[in-house]
Amino acid sequence: MTPPNILVKIISKNSIMKILYLVHDLSDPSVHKRVVMLLDGGAEVVVAGFCREQGKRDNIAGCITISLGQTHNGRFVQRLWSVIREMLCLSRHKEMFIQPDVIIARNLELLAIAVRGQSIAAKAIPLVYECLDIHRLLLGKGITGSAFRRMESALAKRAAALITSSPAFVREYFNTISRVHLPIRIVENKVYDPDHALHKSFSHRELGAPWKIGWFGAIRCRKSLQILTDLVRQSNGKVEVIIRGRPALDQFDDFHKTVTETPGLQFLGPYKNPDELESIYRSVHFTWAIDMFEEGLNSSWLLPNRLYEGGVYASVPIAEASVETGRFIDRLGIGITLCDPKTLSLLSFFKELTPEKYEKLEKAAMNIPRETWVYDRSDCQSLIAYLGSLKR
Repeated sequence: MTPPNILVKIISKNSIMKILYLVHDLSDPSVHKRVVMLLDGGAEVVVAGFCREQGKRDNIAGCITISLGQTHNGRFVQRLWSVIREMLCLSRHKEMFIQPDVIIARNLELLAIAVRGQSIAAKAIPLVYECLDIHRLLLGKGITGSAFRRMESALAKRAAALITSSPAFVREYFNTISRVHLPIRIVENKVYDPDHALHKSFSHRELGAPWKIGWFGAIRCRKSLQILTDLVRQSNGKVEVIIRGRPALDQFDDFHKTVTETPGLQFLGPYKNPDELESIYRSVHFTWAIDMFEEGLNSSWLLPNRLYEGGVYASVPIAEASVETGRFIDRLGIGITLCDPKTLSLLSFFKELTPEKYEKLEKAAMNIPRETWVYDRSDCQSLIAYLGSLKR
């Protein structure tokens, strides 16, 4: 880990924009993607935050990386205490807050730390609140929800801008429920392809059963697992499901047992992003773009990473008809949207699916413009220019 005095020397050595990026989970692949985007946009980045996986992260994408301790999925009280503890002793990281031109705080708990850091540094450094998920505590109708929204509002008054990933977050939360009033920039969960290296060639998938559904990324939806388990059990070998990524084991009764005991359901472990995206999405016919982890709330508004990853490789998306993801693919004229009951809808769809019907679905997915799914280096440069224009 880099000592603070060396930290100051390193981040002071030139005049390019210096960004302090405060994150909820140093082990999250999407954090790595965002750091690379900031770097490629022309910034110098120091990353600091908590980590939800064992082991230290000494650097992310070659950047100075400072661990604030370990937190755990599903243990909100422990995470809250970690934030309070860090705020009480944040002066030990004073140097970290002195040098940057911009501070980006990912999620509400890091916004609190960022505001405390601003006070310690006693400098007018622009602060950006990056909110890519709306926590259910912010959406409560009682005293607790109101208290968290008041806290968010108070902290956001110290910020210069808000970054979020879906228009529905703006429409359904920030413009209606939230008390945050900031300039908003939407940065979608697109695949980052700086050199236009992805999707240069395309070969059609093998047509016919078994039809393969890929459920990739953050695996946290108990209902999705139940639906997909029922689907493969009742499809008589016509459908298989491949699961890859990081399962939130605290959200399932026994994830590994369910997968092991269900023929046609496979968990093949984590994957490298973006290195293995092509191989995993080319190996399936459909992308499971459904998340009911916070049904009716955050899950109804998000546009997940897997939607964009599958889109790059023309994997046909499956989404709920009534949520933002379903509306998104309907506007594009691609994919399958499901109504309740979802298992019956899926069984009916696969019963009638023929190679000719799938070929039409795949062709429609192939015809979507690349920029729908992908950011390149010019997008990163635009983001850095925007950050450079902010005033506290």
